[in-house]
Amino acid sequence: MSSEDSLSLEKTRLLRVQPTGTHKIHYNALSDYDFMLKTQKSVDISLALPHYRARNQPVDHRLAMFVSTESSPIKLKVCRSVPRCKFFLDIRTTAANVTVWLPSDFRGHIRCSDTPSFSAGFVNRMMANVRVNEAMSMDDNWDNDEVWVDTRGLVTFRMWDVHTNAPESQPKETLKRIFCSTSKKLPERNITWDFLLED
Repeated sequence: MSSEDSLSLEKTRLLRVQPTGTHKIHYNALSDYDFMLKTQKSVDISLALPHYRARNQPVDHRLAMFVSTESSPIKLKVCRSVPRCKFFLDIRTTAANVTVWLPSDFRGHIRCSDTPSFSAGFVNRMMANVRVNEAMSMDDNWDNDEVWVDTRGLVTFRMWDVHTNAPESQPKETLKRIFCSTSKKLPERNITWDFLLED
């Protein structure tokens, strides 16, 4: 089979991806992304990362996933059972709201077009290992997990608990946030107070 045939086969497979349900992510040497979903429908999917490295997959390869829709909401869960499997997630939409559940062992960078909101579980257990909208230098570790979200809508990050293999229990995490003394804080928002100085 020629490389052109395999590319057209890969494109056909990507077109058949449904915007709902659970999808197992597999290494794809023929594309920049290991998983790609472009749709006009609303997205509600779980992306299950493998617990193994594929035969021809480079040791330092991060699984790359791309999800795009015009204006329909996106709900996406990244499910990972082992921390060795690093990933890069790219979400693009024009003006839709985006909710992303990231694994509780997430370590890396989050880039958003606007200031995101975070659930109590995310702040309690993950915020210390996350850099949000910070500039990266060439000295930084580029092998960590990375998430890019580009939208004019609201962006919310929640926690996918790797120990229970389920989304966070919101009441439980909210109570922990309220009653447990924690030094973890949300990233500060830059507010321009110059309008108070005008006459």
